[in-house]
Amino acid sequence: MTAGEAAELLANSRTVTCATNGRDGWPHLMPLWYVIRGGELWSWTYAKSQKVRNLERDPRCTLQVETGTEYGELRGVMLACHAAIHRELDAVAAVGAEIAARYGGGALEPDLEAAMRAQAAKRVALQFLERRRASWDHRKLGGTY
Repeated sequence: MTAGEAAELLANSRTVTCATNGRDGWPHLMPLWYVIRGGELWSWTYAKSQKVRNLERDPRCTLQVETGTEYGELRGVMLACHAAIHRELDAVAAVGAEIAARYGGGALEPDLEAAMRAQAAKRVALQFLERRRASWDHRKLGGTY
């Protein structure tokens, strides 16, 4: 997949699966809603969540966005990242508002923006700093597998 095709897939998809390294050595996989900011994937989650605890211990994570139903339609992007955890209320609230706007279909009403700010006190923003990527697009295989 070209860089442009990967960017389009990330921009048009709704859920990223985030794999963190659990304390017991087992991968911990969780879905997240996200936004793209300056070419980077950002999300937010509860500060006390297991994924945050895992990232505090080990910032390495793998993200995957995929789509397709039939084998010949499968395509996706996998990103090996280091996660930066942001705890500043303004930064967390801004990411929450962006996510709410993206998934809610547009600009936020003042009441919803206030609700995002209230939620931000219990959350963190996650900035995923890409180290490497892999992508695939089975549509380009032309039926030869």
